[in-house]
Amino acid sequence: MTNPQYTHGHQDSVLRSHRWRTAQNSAGYLLPHLASGLSLLDIGCGPGTITSDLADLVAPGAVWGVDSSAEVVAEASRTAKARGAANASFGVGDVYALAHADGAFDVVHAHQVLQHLADPAAALREMGRVCRPGGIVAARDADYAAMAWFPRVPALDDWMTLYQQVARSNAAEPDGGRFLRHWAHRAGFADVTSSASVWCYSTEAERQWWGGLWADRVVGSAFAAQAVNRGFADVARLQAMAAGWREWASHPDAWFAVLNGEILCRR
Repeated sequence: MTNPQYTHGHQDSVLRSHRWRTAQNSAGYLLPHLASGLSLLDIGCGPGTITSDLADLVAPGAVWGVDSSAEVVAEASRTAKARGAANASFGVGDVYALAHADGAFDVVHAHQVLQHLADPAAALREMGRVCRPGGIVAARDADYAAMAWFPRVPALDDWMTLYQQVARSNAAEPDGGRFLRHWAHRAGFADVTSSASVWCYSTEAERQWWGGLWADRVVGSAFAAQAVNRGFADVARLQAMAAGWREWASHPDAWFAVLNGEILCRR
């Protein structure tokens, strides 16, 4: 998607979290509205795990996934092929200028995309353009400021401050979940249903996975490079954050919740 810079990047520390996502754990609010034969566009498809699930749910309806990264699109194609999702196709795309005709899809979906855009309302308008009358435009985004965790490791507070700074330097809105309804109204949608859901990491396996990927991400991702290159942090500060994530993950009572806002917009 067109933007000054994607805050996270596409390193393995980022894609590990994207590969975990499924339609069930990341698009539950949309699933009751899907049916066999519907056509669907998945914007910001990433490595294709959600897209492949959605393709199974609407088969034999056609599903198209787009992402700004050709490398990630290639992985999504491999994921769909391995899953046997023959009705799913993928390509590089720009949410501000989609290469599809007006009203081409019954459902247009974007997961964790709008928070990274400089003009999310414009993106929603373009999503609405390629959605048929009576169809659904759906979006889900995290709200960073609403994330909650225990114990209160100071390095995680520092991580949150730095993440907000880096994201906003990309003209992005890291607390996007709370703005979705507002953005939809700005985009011209009148029929908007809002909801929220959470990811929660609390088992030992979940703590080690979530804490480990963020420990890697704060020192080895586009986020880390942007923080250093823009003078927001030095390597020592990032290393302290990584140590804090590992400290959090090792605590037997550790708990982390990610609040996600959701919208269903009737075209």
